[in-house]
Amino acid sequence: MLDEHQIVRPGELGNVNDIERAARARGLDVHAVNLNAQFRCGGSDAYVEWVERLLGLRMGGPTRWHGDPRFSVQVADTPSALEAALAAKLAERRGARMAAGYCWPWSDPRTDGSLVSDVSIGNWSRPWNLKGDRASGGAPPAALWASDPAGFGQVGCVYTAQGFEYDWNGVIMGPDLVWRDNGWVSVRSANKDPDFRNRTKVDDLEFGRLIRNVYKVLLTRGLSGTIIYSTDEETRDMLRNLIEGSRPARASAGSLQRSAEVDGPESGPSR
Repeated sequence: MLDEHQIVRPGELGNVNDIERAARARGLDVHAVNLNAQFRCGGSDAYVEWVERLLGLRMGGPTRWHGDPRFSVQVADTPSALEAALAAKLAERRGARMAAGYCWPWSDPRTDGSLVSDVSIGNWSRPWNLKGDRASGGAPPAALWASDPAGFGQVGCVYTAQGFEYDWNGVIMGPDLVWRDNGWVSVRSANKDPDFRNRTKVDDLEFGRLIRNVYKVLLTRGLSGTIIYSTDEETRDMLRNLIEGSRPARASAGSLQRSAEVDGPESGPSR
């Protein structure tokens, strides 16, 4: 059972070519079976295809979201609006969680057990989910973040959210992946994941591929709908045009894998 776009860490293995090559070296035949149907995202193949095309993981480039009665897609103008929309779903007894790209530091709990609100965007801030297997400060351990009602107050990262599903999915796209000049730009300096610090292990091209995989995982956790917020205004405008407007944003194959190194997330990627 293989999804090549679930590889989100350097050194993770698992693609069709590697499997076929290893099998042939041992004199084995490989018969790949394509599972056309899936139940993630409310069974909406249209949404999964839309996400993969949006992120340049499937040919064709970004396209408008034409809707699916089984799945809802929305854009939030602020992180507060994103959280409020998810809270409304909770009030309807629906599951809802926020997750984000790893673009903020991740502190350990304070000595009194309270969590540090590391994910800070303007006047809005929330803590990451707990790292370990012990509850602290009213927050559940990492393994229960997606299912325990107390998990709503924290922002999940890809390593916590991967493998889980909830009814409503709020995704914060950080400054490590932004839309510029009809293509994605990966901004390495805006990412705080320690797994990406070593440039000898993860070059810029590999970083860009892994970051797009990260957001693919985050964007496909919802069963009923996804609400997206980007910290970058230009990226929000692009998403709003695709989801709510009438102007499709298309990109060439070459522009989907650019990478930029800048002074930091405040200065934005070079054009």
